[in-house]
Amino acid sequence: MSAELERQWIESAAAGDEEAFAKLVEAYQMPVYNLAYRMLGNPLEAEDAAQETFIRAFTRFNTYKPGLKFSSWILSIASHHCIDRLRRRRGVVLSMEDIMGQRWIPDDHPYPEEMALKREERALIAETLEMLPTPYRLVIVLRYWHDASYEEIAEITKDSVSAIKSRLHRARDMIATHLQKREQSAQVERRLAENALSRSF
Repeated sequence: MSAELERQWIESAAAGDEEAFAKLVEAYQMPVYNLAYRMLGNPLEAEDAAQETFIRAFTRFNTYKPGLKFSSWILSIASHHCIDRLRRRRGVVLSMEDIMGQRWIPDDHPYPEEMALKREERALIAETLEMLPTPYRLVIVLRYWHDASYEEIAEITKDSVSAIKSRLHRARDMIATHLQKREQSAQVERRLAENALSRSF
């Protein structure tokens, strides 16, 4: 999609052209869904959140400023909606099945060990994102899954660039600490298992 074509769709959608807005939905449905999925951890809830995001965008198109990147505007709507959902969900515990869902892209002919490794990686990513407080999770998702610049993240979250840099730094520290503790825990579990195995012989 060229910038000129997007601009035409935006202008037509702003004038009430539903077909032009449908083109924008088609262009941005995956980025919006991916953000919602990473934030919420549940594929069905992410679908609902993405749909609600586009409904809000359509009904509030008059708030869009032509100088603003459309991707920043739509992701801003999505991120705020996801934060609202997480606040309402507070106290609800998700199972790993809920977090992982069924929407990962499969390999054509994956080997069992490859599938197991990929499941472990996905589980680790989901677990790591889940432990981050919502504002930190959002900046990590925007930075590393959407390749957003500091300025774009600041635009989406309505924060300053310095605040975004600080939050990203803190989020990376949280992730490093979490992974270090997880590895230490795994090492202890391995030692216990080895001891149990040696005693059995």
